[in-house]
This record gives sequence, C-alpha cells and structure tokens, in this order.
Amino acid sequence: MSEFPLFVSFGEALTDLIRRDCTTWTSVPGGAPWNVARVMACFGVSSAFGGAISRDCFGDELWQSSESAGLDMRFLQRTSQSPLLAIVHETHPPKYFFVGDDSADLHFDVAALPSGWESRARWANFGCISLARQPLAGRLVELAERLHAKGVRISYDPNFRAVMDEGYDPVLKRMMAIADLVKVSEEDLRGLFRTADEEAGFTRLRAMAPNVPILYTRGGEGAALYVGERTWRAVPPDIEVVDTVGAGDCSLAGLLSSLLHFPDAGWDVHLRASVAAGTGACLAAGATPPSDELRERLAAGTQVSAG
Repeated sequence: MSEFPLFVSFGEALTDLIRRDCTTWTSVPGGAPWNVARVMACFGVSSAFGGAISRDCFGDELWQSSESAGLDMRFLQRTSQSPLLAIVHETHPPKYFFVGDDSADLHFDVAALPSGWESRARWANFGCISLARQPLAGRLVELAERLHAKGVRISYDPNFRAVMDEGYDPVLKRMMAIADLVKVSEEDLRGLFRTADEEAGFTRLRAMAPNVPILYTRGGEGAALYVGERTWRAVPPDIEVVDTVGAGDCSLAGLLSSLLHFPDAGWDVHLRASVAAGTGACLAAGATPPSDELRERLAAGTQVSAG
C-alpha cells in the first residue's frame, strides 16, 4: 500500500450542466474542493479528494477524472444517492443554481476514511458550498478542527455562493479560528459580509484572525498576500483571457504547492507562484491547470512588490 497523500481537499465534487443553446447541454466535472485536489496533483503534490459522489453516469465521470488526475482514490466514496448538480443556465455572466436534495455529497462518511492518513497529511483544504450544506457542513468543520488540533495545517477558501446567508456566519467564525491560510476574492467579501464595500469586508475578515496569511485575489488586477503586518502585491502579465473558470482554484493550488515544494522560500515567491497558476488557468477553456513550463514563464512576467 502506497503512502498516504500530503494534501487532502474535502467538500463537494459535482457536475456542471452547462446550457449551450435551447436544446444542448454539456456536463463538466467540477466543484471547487475537487478542482483544488486535482490541480495540486497536476502540480506534483501527492493529493486526494475527500468526498462522496453518486453511482451513475455523473459519478462515473467524476471517478474517472479523479483517477486520470492521479488522486488517491481511497478518499473518494460512492453512494446510491442522486448526484449534486450545478445548473449553469447562462454563462456570460455565469448564472446557476444547485440541485442536490439529499444528494451523494451529503452522505460523506468521515469515519470511513482510511486508517492512519492523518499522520501523513501536512495540509487539508476546506470550503465552498460543502460548508453550507447540512449535515455535511457540521461533519467537515469538526474534521477541520480535529486536524488542526493534531498539527495538520488548514487552508480555507469560503468561495461564496448564494446559499451562504446569515446561517453561514458561525461556520465562517469557526473556520477562521483554525485556518492557517485563507483565500478570498472581492465577490467572496461582498457576499460573506452582505456589503457592497469589499474593503470593509476585508477589514472585518482580517479582524477575525489578524495573524493568518490571507490571499486576496482581484481578477485581472492580480492578487495580494497579507501576512501579519506585511503585504505583498502581484500584477500578472497581460494575457488574452479565454476562460476564468477555475482560476481561483488554480491560484490557491499554486500557493499551496509552492508552500509544500519550497517551504523555506519567501512569501513573495509563493505569491508569484499563485498568480502564475491562476493566470495560466485563464489561457484555456475550463478549469485547466497550466503546465510547469507555462507557470514558470508567467511567474517570470509577474511583478511583485512588498509593502
């Protein structure tokens, strides 16, 4: 039996059903936590996705895509419940809703994970709608807290969705209390704090955990990394954007993989890797991770300043 992975991302794996025209729909495997896991594997980190999927054609596609990505399949569970679907009825800008009452993702069993994996894990990732869907949310937050207590570092990407109303506030507080790294976007801050002023939202977020590193992504403007009293800002090179789907997931994976591969590097190096990964994802359709060569080229063209 091979060693357990260094990185595990927990949450939902789902299928995006994308409306192409009046009669044509395309199914695409997705889900932010699942995306982060497979991108980490693509970036050379031993990785797994911890979640549950259905036993139908949609689950088959997710299973096969997970195998193709090189994920540790011991963490992926299958149940007889229906699949979790994201119905993307408009793409410019994206408009969607979720279909998943009592769906497979909600039946993920933490107790069924392989014995001994926690002693090998160095990072565990949590976020998106899995933390807003009960009873799964409660199980995942408890798992994150237990891992944190054992010394496993926790990354947290809220990845705001409309289902995260006031009832999500306690989850946000609990996750911020244990996170070792947080990733947010302007959209996340407006949604989580129910305000049009994302900078005010960011101030409130930082107040929850002043010393936790926060990656703040701003689309084409680049990103900033806040660590204690220090701030690093990165501006990516100009590119011809094909698709921004999965760019945030790739940015987070770029940062985490840099932290794992080069633990002694400076935060400027880690931020450069993050922005290069997110920028590279925008050069291809779908949540497509950029190659090592492309990431190196984009990193070289990314301007980083410290403040």
